[in-house]
Amino acid sequence: MADPSSYRPRPGEIPDSPGVYRFRDEHRRVIYVGKAKSLRQRLANYFQDLAGLHPRTRSMVTTAASVEWTVVSTEVEALQLEYSWIKEYDPRFNVKYRDDKSYPYLAVTMNEEYPRVQVMRGHKKKGVRYFGPYAHAWAIRDTVDLMLRVFPVRTCSAGVFKNAARTGRPCLLGYIGKCSAPCVERISAEDHRELAEEFCDFMAGRTGTYLRRLERQMAEAAEEMEYERAARLRDDIGALKKAMEKNAVVLADATDADLIAVAEDELEAAVQIFHVRGGRVRGQRGWVTDKVEEITTGALVEHALQQLYGEETGDAVPREVLVPALPDPVEPVQEWLTGRRGANVSLRIPQRGDKKALMETVQRNAQQALVLHKTKRASDLTTRSRALEEISDALGLDSAPLRIECYDISHLQGDDVVASMVVFEDGLARKSEYRRFQIKGFAGQDDVRSMHEVITRRFRRYLAEKERTGEWADGEEPGAAETAPDGTVAGTDGAGLAEPPANTLTEDDGRPKRFAYPPQLVVVDGGAPQVAAAQRALDELGIDDIAVCGLAKRLEEVWLPGDDDPVVLPRTSEGLYLLQRIRDEAHRFAITYQRAKRAKRFRSSPLDDVPGLGDTRKQALIKHFGSLKRLRSATIEQICDVPGIGRKTAETIVAALAQAVPGGPAVNTATGEIMDDTEEPGQQTGSPGEPVSTGAPDERRGQER
Repeated sequence: MADPSSYRPRPGEIPDSPGVYRFRDEHRRVIYVGKAKSLRQRLANYFQDLAGLHPRTRSMVTTAASVEWTVVSTEVEALQLEYSWIKEYDPRFNVKYRDDKSYPYLAVTMNEEYPRVQVMRGHKKKGVRYFGPYAHAWAIRDTVDLMLRVFPVRTCSAGVFKNAARTGRPCLLGYIGKCSAPCVERISAEDHRELAEEFCDFMAGRTGTYLRRLERQMAEAAEEMEYERAARLRDDIGALKKAMEKNAVVLADATDADLIAVAEDELEAAVQIFHVRGGRVRGQRGWVTDKVEEITTGALVEHALQQLYGEETGDAVPREVLVPALPDPVEPVQEWLTGRRGANVSLRIPQRGDKKALMETVQRNAQQALVLHKTKRASDLTTRSRALEEISDALGLDSAPLRIECYDISHLQGDDVVASMVVFEDGLARKSEYRRFQIKGFAGQDDVRSMHEVITRRFRRYLAEKERTGEWADGEEPGAAETAPDGTVAGTDGAGLAEPPANTLTEDDGRPKRFAYPPQLVVVDGGAPQVAAAQRALDELGIDDIAVCGLAKRLEEVWLPGDDDPVVLPRTSEGLYLLQRIRDEAHRFAITYQRAKRAKRFRSSPLDDVPGLGDTRKQALIKHFGSLKRLRSATIEQICDVPGIGRKTAETIVAALAQAVPGGPAVNTATGEIMDDTEEPGQQTGSPGEPVSTGAPDERRGQER
């Protein structure tokens, strides 16, 4: 690690003028490129006390072994030179945006004698007109297929074109009218190029001219009673309008603009760009980058503009660029963009109206891209290892918690109280180990008491399994997903569907073990009361080698048993990120089970208690009588009239319905309306599994949680 003072320039050596500087390491590799309005003031910031520098800046200056600079005349030249050097040297400490995939473009090869329309990826070529980027190549082909009816431009490859010219026969598109067939000289090179230019104009957003021209020609053909030609023109207009509908109008004033949004945290940033041409979204792209230097949102925007327009000229740079924050200073960047376009470019922050609303949409896309990137990052082994080490250090554990179990309680206003247990091993979800619990020790809403019951039951089973590994309770079957005698439900997948646990076989008989593995850390969804309840349950069972903590959602605080103050992990901590993922997964799994249990209760019927009566015959009974109320008043002989129902079964049905207590009036839980009195809750046609509240789970934690 180098000492920055060893290569610090002497006072007076650095000029007080605009320029670009480069830091090099001991092997003379460029590791950072920057620009400055005043080189002297900017470089002085790097050679101060290391304790006062940002961690990433400190890492850069201690890795570097020398610094050099180049003086330019204006800030615009500095911006251009900085972009060129970043592209040339690819310095490791600069922010570098990389496309998360290679986006396809609709390209028109205007540099050829007979321009061709095709899908192209990768670097842009000189003399080719590009439109997009598009999310999918099939979207381009669908659009081209519609437009070839009106603009029959060549789409074939060079080999197909030469073969058609040699044989004198066009390809299939030439026969069906979707290619003007320049290969067999049905159209001259000049006319074909004009056709390609009209295609480009239409794709660029200048649609009104061509639609009005076709409508005028259609009207003229109709007046001259050339109805077949008028019908073809009508179909051409319909094809163009259908192609236009594929891109919804988002700005009513036919604006050409690019909208750039940034979502960021302390470590990473995601950028999303919407390309709007003629008021319609013509393309979208996005980047994600590590923030390897201390940087503001305005600086991120500046780097994004360099990446986006560094190699573009003319109409590829729109008249208007809308951003969430302006670079500082903004004038050189705006002047640079104007130079790239060859005309004035407006760089600004939208304040109101449709443009601000569209910017909010782009911002949501950027936020989603960052969340998706972080989800993918969770599968990285190095990141997971760092997260487990951070949790171990923060909680004072002897070793990293390789197995973590998290518990959450869910209910709807005190009804259908259930709990979930999710398991993460080595930082990854182990869904075959998930468990679900029904709270049976008491009735009503008491999260603390519920947590104590769940922890007690789970670890009581662990102690029992520890004594007799591989043994099952009487009447249980290996891999069963039904509720056990203590209210525990066996392992399910992440969607709440039952499946036998995988890779958890005993050496004795090959049957799955259920609670034989203890965790190193128990996490509960809640604060100090829930943590105290979990710790009390472990103490009562005599278990003292399992750590307990709680994650309170409001401020993301980590609570430990017996501590008056929480442990606050940094917001950028990988350990906190892992705990949040585990807690959210436990909440999701609990909510899924609670809703399924509530839906099953709403769908219950007195007919469920009739032995031997399956779903098919239940439906036949309800269909025959119309409702349970009419079925309850029917005689045995009337019930026997239903196909498949014998006298013995009919007698059993009558007895079961006589013992069942009729419910109150049926209520459609989706709308709240009282249904017809001829129906009963078991036959409601609404959505029985839906809660009364329509908010998101986190917005109704007092009702459903």
